[in-house]
Amino acid sequence: MAAFAHLNASGLPQMVNVTEKAATQRAAKATAVVQLNAECFEVLKAGKLKKGDALPVAQVAGILAAKNTAQLIPLCHPIALTGADLSFTLDDTAHTVTIESCIHCKGETGVEMEALSAVTAAALTLYDMCKALQKDIVITDIRLLSKTGGKADYTYG
Repeated sequence: MAAFAHLNASGLPQMVNVTEKAATQRAAKATAVVQLNAECFEVLKAGKLKKGDALPVAQVAGILAAKNTAQLIPLCHPIALTGADLSFTLDDTAHTVTIESCIHCKGETGVEMEALSAVTAAALTLYDMCKALQKDIVITDIRLLSKTGGKADYTYG
């Protein structure tokens, strides 16, 4: 069996050494879905939640999470991001907010974890700002959509 890169010779966790890898343009996209009831969805959409307009706050939370992923995930490398953006799609019929992140860097390792952290933090921020109005909010479908740069590009279905 091949050695696991995140384990050292003693079998203990290590951060992978990427010193010899070439710095390349890298990007990753991730998504998450927040399911709300009709009333909460309409109040969120109108920007009238008791805590304020949730979408801009969630946008900033997602960007901050992307920038600080290495502080949350033990074996992630600190990465100097060159771009971080989130978008929100509101579905009036399903009462959902779909969050998508797009994260960029030029470096030796990818930004998949940063993209996933961004949508997760944005979803949790929406949850926090809506919880006074609705207790049974569901966060679902957190997943990586694509990554480019490094050894191979991937698009996930």
